[in-house]
Amino acid sequence: MGKKKKVNIVTMGCSKNVVDSEVLLSQLEHSNIEVAHDSDEVNFDAVVINTCGFINDAKEESISTILNYVDAKKQGDIGKLYVMGCLSERYKKDLIDEIPEVDRYFGKFDMKAITSELKAAYNPEYIYERKITTPSHFAYLKISEGCNRSCAFCAIPAMTGKHISKTKESLVKEATYLAKNGVKELLVIAQDLSYYGIDLYGKNQLGELLQLLAEIDGIEWIRLHYLYPTKFPFEILPIVNENPKVCKYLDLPLQHYSNPVLKRMLRHVTSEEIDSLIDKIKKEAFGVALRTTMLVGYPGETEEDFLQLLEFVKRVNFDRLGVFTYSHEDGTYAAKKYVDDVPEAVKQERANTLMEVQQQISAGKNAEKIGLTLKTIIDRVEGEYFVGRTEYDSSEVDGEVLVTASQELKIGEFYNVKITGSNDYDLFGVVG
Repeated sequence: MGKKKKVNIVTMGCSKNVVDSEVLLSQLEHSNIEVAHDSDEVNFDAVVINTCGFINDAKEESISTILNYVDAKKQGDIGKLYVMGCLSERYKKDLIDEIPEVDRYFGKFDMKAITSELKAAYNPEYIYERKITTPSHFAYLKISEGCNRSCAFCAIPAMTGKHISKTKESLVKEATYLAKNGVKELLVIAQDLSYYGIDLYGKNQLGELLQLLAEIDGIEWIRLHYLYPTKFPFEILPIVNENPKVCKYLDLPLQHYSNPVLKRMLRHVTSEEIDSLIDKIKKEAFGVALRTTMLVGYPGETEEDFLQLLEFVKRVNFDRLGVFTYSHEDGTYAAKKYVDDVPEAVKQERANTLMEVQQQISAGKNAEKIGLTLKTIIDRVEGEYFVGRTEYDSSEVDGEVLVTASQELKIGEFYNVKITGSNDYDLFGVVG
């Protein structure tokens, strides 16, 4: 028997890309190819870079990574070099012209072509049998592709196409496989969870999907990411409130609050509707942790617009909040329609101001948890601490619980942790 081919998959960007890489890893492994993910080693027969093309920083990071592997190829450290994902979906011709050393470029949805290039068989059945690259106790569950929204600043629909939901049956099959392989927490992701099922079933089916996922043995937490505020699926709120497996955690990217800015962003929602939405969420899913994302420095954003946003953030007291500064993205409505007229220094100052306010809010909310006992999943060991999360925190983007214990704790297990201290973003606690 000949030597196994070795392939390294390098993943850039968001959790949706992680899922795509995991599917590819599984396809290759089933064809008797030795696979690695984000390995720093050399001597691979091929490296596949799964790129991100969302914003300038992400594009620059993807291009820098490609160039680093081009150098490795020139030095003979790797064999073939392939590029896939959002960046090559959007800029394939430019990339071929600018970085011809790459052996072949593939788009985001060229999985069959990539496996064929790597001399592997493509089997649709293995899509459900992903090779998990996250810690084995949690995994992402991507329930749809694409996006039907047309936000003025966003280039994602141009890369991913229209919204296509996966069937409930296929998602239950995938989640059941994950659970049988040790996954206890599902992070349900999509570009827009609020649109799930409309294309297949004529109405939003996120609530029914949640009920089905919650019935799977082994799954203990189900977490929701990226619920668009327009046409929000209110039927999920009683489920979030009552089903112990569904985390009291909603990721609701609002982007802004000022009506003039929301209108120019083509968000199809008003500040009054946002207020009503948040009030309803807090009443019907009592105690839910709200995460949001804001975009500052959008074309035409005045100081008054920003101050409205700032006061809104202070008033709502979001549990978690992230901020981006605006940059023109090729081909978007905003890039064609508006001048990028807010100076970079002003954008950064506004972002910093917003995060300083959020830091104070987060510190206050964390201090309120001291003395409580919270169910915590342990993700890893770091120094003297076991590091975990509560249901109010998602992996990588939110705070953590630094746990001390009188006995060894197991990674991926749940423990009742008494919170003994806090800082701006993290909690400290004890078990036993």
